Formats: sequence, C-alpha cells, structure tokens
Amino acid sequence: MLFTTFNFLGFLIVVLTLFYLLPRPLRRYLLLAASLFFYIAWKARFVTLLLGLITVDYFAALWIVHKEGHRRRVALLVSLCANIGLLGYFKYTNFLRDTFLQILRPGAAVHPLDIILPLGISFHTFQSISYVIDVYRGEQPAIKSYIDYALFVSFFPQLVAGPIVRAREFFADYFNWRPPTGEEWQRGFAMILTGYVKKLIFADQFALVADRYYTNPIAMPGLLPAWSATVAFALQIFFDFSGYTDIAIGVALLFGFHFPENFRRPYLSASVTEFWRRWHMTLSGWLRDYIYISLGGNRRGKIRTYANLMMTMLIGGLWHGASWNFVIWGGYQGAALAIERMVWGREVKQGLVRIPLTVLTFAAICIGWVFFRAKTFGAAAFVIGQMFSGMAGESLFSTTQVVLILATLAVALAEEYKGALTRLTASPLWIRTAATMVALLAIELFTASDQSIPFVYFQF
Repeated sequence: MLFTTFNFLGFLIVVLTLFYLLPRPLRRYLLLAASLFFYIAWKARFVTLLLGLITVDYFAALWIVHKEGHRRRVALLVSLCANIGLLGYFKYTNFLRDTFLQILRPGAAVHPLDIILPLGISFHTFQSISYVIDVYRGEQPAIKSYIDYALFVSFFPQLVAGPIVRAREFFADYFNWRPPTGEEWQRGFAMILTGYVKKLIFADQFALVADRYYTNPIAMPGLLPAWSATVAFALQIFFDFSGYTDIAIGVALLFGFHFPENFRRPYLSASVTEFWRRWHMTLSGWLRDYIYISLGGNRRGKIRTYANLMMTMLIGGLWHGASWNFVIWGGYQGAALAIERMVWGREVKQGLVRIPLTVLTFAAICIGWVFFRAKTFGAAAFVIGQMFSGMAGESLFSTTQVVLILATLAVALAEEYKGALTRLTASPLWIRTAATMVALLAIELFTASDQSIPFVYFQF
C-alpha cells in the first residue's frame, strides 16, 4: 500500500475517522490493527516474523529489568541475536554465500537463493534494538503492556522506511497524548502535501534520468551524461526519501505523535561531516549512539577515533544493502569523515567560504552515490571513470528538469536563510489556500509517471 496511492488515502481517512470517534482506551487497539493490516497488505506471511521479533524484544526488556548480572546480558544477547540474526539471514545470506562461492570457484555462475526481504525489516529491527539497549542501559523503562510495545514497533507511518523513532520519543506522546492543535493539523497536512510534491514531481522526474543512464552506462559515454545522471540520482534519492518521511511525519502528527526531523537540506552542507548531520538524521543518530559510541567514540585517541568512524560507516553501508558496492560506499563515507576530522575537526564552516566548500561537498557526495546506484562494481568504476574523462558527451537533463533543479535550489536557500516555508505555514489563510491549490495543480500537471514508482528505501 504505497503512500502515493488512492488506496492509502482511503485507508488513512478511515483510520483517522475511527480514531477520533472511538473512546480513548480503544484507540491503541485500532492503531495496532490498522498497522498490522497495513503490513499484511504488502506480504501477509511476514507479519508472523514481525510479531515474533516484537514478542522476543518485549520479554527481553522485561527480563532485563527484573534480573541482575549476567542474566540481564543474556536477555540482551537473545534480543540482539534474534534481530540481527533474522536481518542477516534475509538480507545477507545470498551476499555471503555468493562471495564465498566466488572465492572457491572464481568465475563460476552463481545462482542466488530465493529469499525475499521482508518489508521494513532494516528499520523495525533497528528501532527494536535501540529500545532493548536503552532498557539495558537504564535510559528507558520497560514497557509493561504488550499492545503498547507492539504498536510502537509496528505503527504504520514509519514501519516501512522510517524515520527510526526511539521509544522515549514515541511513548512521550503516547502516555501523555493530547489531540493535535489547529496549527498541528495544518502542519501535518502541509507536510503530507509537501511529501507528495517531492515524490511525484521531483523524485520521479529525476528517476527517469538516473534509470535511463544506469540501466546501461556504456551506451552513453562522456562526463556530462555521467555527471547529469548521478546528480539526477542524488536529487531522486533525496526527494524520494525525504518525501516519504515528510508524509510519515505528517500522518503521525494527525494522530498526535511528533516524529523527529529526518532531513535538513543536506545538499547545502559544506562538509561530509555536516552532510551526515542533515541527511537521514535518525539513522545517523542511531549509528552514533549504538555503534560509534559503543566502539569508544572519540575517547581513545585520534587513531581509534578514525577507525571508529570508518567501522561505523562500513556498518551503515552494509545496512543499506548486501553488496560490495554498499561496503565501498560506507568505507568512502567513513574515510571522508576521518579525513575531515584530521584536517579541520568538527568545525562547521561559515561565511563565503561555504560556497566553494558546498559545491565540493556535493560533488564528493555524488561520487559516493555512484556506488549506491550502480548495479555492479564494474559499472560504478566505469561511471566514475567517465566523470573524469576528457570526452564531454551530452547532458541528460531536459529543460523542465533544469528548471526543477533551479527551483529546488532557490527554495532550499530561501528556507535555509529566511525560513520561507516555515513562514508560509504561518501566513494568512488565503495564501496557504493558494499555495495548496498550486501544489495540487503541479502534481496533476507534472507527475512524471502514470504508474506508481516504489520509494527507493523500500528495498532496504
């Protein structure tokens, strides 16, 4: 049930209506039933896996609270093994098997096992792991009600592709629930509409360019095709993923839940370090709190800090996908973070120097996206070679797409330095109504495809 389909809009209207008609004690049952129905609509058979992990983590947290010493560690270990073990089986079995077989029999044909990745498993396992670890650290009380905990993990707005919500964030609203204010209703609908604009107009439009090139890069040699297609993918993945999370945050707000921000104009960053403070912020925070800090963070000297950065981003790369391209992408990000830390620490550059640094950072991020998008290492190597070749070729952007790029840059700068979109939501009713009508008209006129294009992060 894609967010961008009429089926989802109908589902949302029904659930919202019932939510506010039912007595408050019954609403949690409604949201849990609706969330499980939402998941079953994708693949019914995997709901037992979801409920199985929920059950293991629920009892593991209770065991941790009521036991002492090594028994607490055993419960934590059981939870970690269940989550990481199942994630590893579904996501990495073919990758590890194929790598091992290629070492034993180089060049031999390898046929992957028929393993289907359960929808959203990368996100809900990380959410569950953070809860159990927080309980173990004494930073989060164990949730006594199974229904409450099951709803936390399965709540449908963020179940499939995030944002990764911490238990303390979810239950702060859940146990102290209040109906959304009028301003929150407006902001929720505005975020949902913004998400649709990002996905249907911008992401899908740039997907046409990226998919055309990366299907067969050899057919379009030259640096202009390589750069334009890679920039198109950079824009596609940003608008696609931030559009999804905008819709998720907006929908959650209509139910009275305040999800954390996940993107903050990342392509205006003046360093890779700053980029990761603005890109997929809930994942960045998760990797920092549960991987980087657990490895020692920056507390054990410079060399260990650089190694911890590299290890954290390698894990982040593998989380995104089971291939050597994602390992290389993670290593590339880790190396960039370590080198920046060596050169100028964690300082955020200000002033006019940000302009060239922002351009260089965007170019560096785009080079990394090549490994993220290309199907094989050989294809990625070819594309990067073309990006720095002497042959120009032709840009793949149409006039419409160039206009979209300039428009989004203007909007991003206006929001970054003037808070334009924030002020728009606080503007008089007639201005907001006009903006809404323009957005709906734009969706009708400029939607890139008649068919629903899945969100990029659904594959993770």
